[in-house]
Amino acid sequence: MSIKLSSNIENIPPSATMLMTQLARDLKSQGKNIISLSAGEPDFDTPINIKNAAIEAINKGETKYTAVDGTPALKNAIIKKFKKENNLKYSTEEITVGTGGKQVLYNAFMATLNKGDEVIIPAPFWVSYPDMVLLAGGKPKIVKCSEADNFKLTPTKLRKAITKKTKWIIFNSPSNPTGASYTKGEIVKLSKVLAKHKRIHILSDDIYEHITYDKAKYFTIAQISSLKNRTLTMNGVSKSYAMTGWRIGYAGGPKEIIKAIRKVQSQSTSNPSSVSQAAAVEALNGTQKFIKTRSKEFKKRRDFVVDSLNKINGINCLTPNGAFYVFPNCKKLLGKKTKLKTDSEFVEKLLEKANVAVVQGSAFGLPGHFRISYATSMQKLKVAMERIKFFCNSLS
Repeated sequence: MSIKLSSNIENIPPSATMLMTQLARDLKSQGKNIISLSAGEPDFDTPINIKNAAIEAINKGETKYTAVDGTPALKNAIIKKFKKENNLKYSTEEITVGTGGKQVLYNAFMATLNKGDEVIIPAPFWVSYPDMVLLAGGKPKIVKCSEADNFKLTPTKLRKAITKKTKWIIFNSPSNPTGASYTKGEIVKLSKVLAKHKRIHILSDDIYEHITYDKAKYFTIAQISSLKNRTLTMNGVSKSYAMTGWRIGYAGGPKEIIKAIRKVQSQSTSNPSSVSQAAAVEALNGTQKFIKTRSKEFKKRRDFVVDSLNKINGINCLTPNGAFYVFPNCKKLLGKKTKLKTDSEFVEKLLEKANVAVVQGSAFGLPGHFRISYATSMQKLKVAMERIKFFCNSLS
């Protein structure tokens, strides 16, 4: 006898990025020569000093339960990181550690949202933001950001989106899926709008902080002192340190919110992996030299991918200045001439005909585009770009 599922779950689709990544894996296991550009996962290995720290923790018997929201050692490493890199001062009571940045965000919404509370989400957005809000009983308020504005939220659009029910705004820079990174000047302009609405909290997703290009200087919104006490700044070790599978995310923010997040986590997963926490301490406290080296490699890939895509008839691609994604426009390849009606059909046919996996833009709230992750080898990217070019040319 089947069980009736929660209406919350029935109304939530599976993660589009996870779905496409798993589909690519399944096709590979069937012997198909698939190049997957769907996963936001660095192809580099976790640095050896970090792996050794995990091995040492195992050998020392650090395999027991820890404090629900992070070990003292990891919290102190996070506090040092925030102070050194962002000039943000936090106490241990203002720090939480979760099983990946995704859990930190989910916990925050579960801890703070009531039915009808609105969360402003600029689109394109990371696929999980709206559904997390819905699962927590809130209402996503999607604000579309145009290609003409480099997919960035403007003060005018922010001002228009705010209502009496607005509780949070999600701010992601550099962005997944576009790679757009906000300048200090742009953030200051947005902050002037938020300064007039003191009940609104800001959730700043800084997970791609270290992956920026073209001499872009990173600035996070909590650095504006008047907003710090209502900003939850989330980060993690997944992207910068190639530790996606270690599942460690963290945040700094107001004590009241951090305490509520701890309560949610205590009733769900409890503490993150003790071994992963030990590794994360070394990630934050150890050498950071490899980050710049890897960012330089990502920049080479970005330049190659953007140049290759812009040489394809019907494709237009902006040059992002952060993360490891591009978000090309494919609208000219949709319609009667190609018989492809939507970006979803475009990516399905691309996988079927060219064996390249990407993710449709509609999954990120902006149809007519698709997302490519260039967090893979240049060799694979060269083959993938040739396949995409051949596929697009075959449509005309």
